[in-house]
Amino acid sequence: MVEQLTAQENRERIHAVENSFGLSSKPLYQLDRVLIGEGRLMKQSRRGPQPKVFFLFNDVLVYGSIILHGRWHKKQKIIPLEDIQLEDLEDSKRMRNQWLIRTPCKSFYVAAASYEEKQAWIEHIQDCRSRLLQSGRHRPTSTFAVTWIPDQASPICMRCSIKFTMTHRRHHCRKCGFVVCGACSKNRAVIGHIHPTKRLRVCTMCHSSLLTTEAEAQEITRLRGDSTGKIGSDEDEVEGFSEEEEAEEQMEDHDPSRWMDFEMDSWSPYIYLKPEHVRP
Repeated sequence: MVEQLTAQENRERIHAVENSFGLSSKPLYQLDRVLIGEGRLMKQSRRGPQPKVFFLFNDVLVYGSIILHGRWHKKQKIIPLEDIQLEDLEDSKRMRNQWLIRTPCKSFYVAAASYEEKQAWIEHIQDCRSRLLQSGRHRPTSTFAVTWIPDQASPICMRCSIKFTMTHRRHHCRKCGFVVCGACSKNRAVIGHIHPTKRLRVCTMCHSSLLTTEAEAQEITRLRGDSTGKIGSDEDEVEGFSEEEEAEEQMEDHDPSRWMDFEMDSWSPYIYLKPEHVRP
């Protein structure tokens, strides 16, 4: 527990977080930004539970992968707190200390080492988010990415019912989260709350739905006499989805039932830095 945290100490802590992500780090320091707490959580992905480092600030949540025995981090992700929605999950024999973090771009499960740490994370994230929204400078997000159906939940494509094999691989629709085959997910479409221009993998049914929505929007634009309005450009349609981005997206799968196979006792504890201890 930190007894007192000055503005200088807060600045040094934020710069330390920046430096831990190396040259690829995005700038984090702002005059009104305060580091509230930090710790490690287990984040579920297609490869299984993966330890991630999380840093809670008074306006954003930052997380990344852990390398070199925890001294350095990579793949920095920054989520504005107004874009976060939390859902607590009840414990069961196979699941403990978990909750769901929803964001417009990606929704995922995380787990803490203990019930106390879980409650601390949830309480402090919600408290910081409430304070941020009360300031009137930020508006809450109402659209969130779906959580993906786990791979093992369906041995067949959830659209055409073909059985998955070594050659007929699993994919996920970014719109509905269903497990689908390559043939049923060959289309790409812009999903605005995930990315404003990038065309993402979608299943045939969601693609048809999105096309209908796009056509309706274009018709409204035409009736209004706005000849400049458009949903997506030809460049977006040709751009596609790179193999690296596809692999990164596919790794973010969710299956909380497997978490209990991993030890969490050796994790570093959640550290709460009281924001009221920060002096100007």
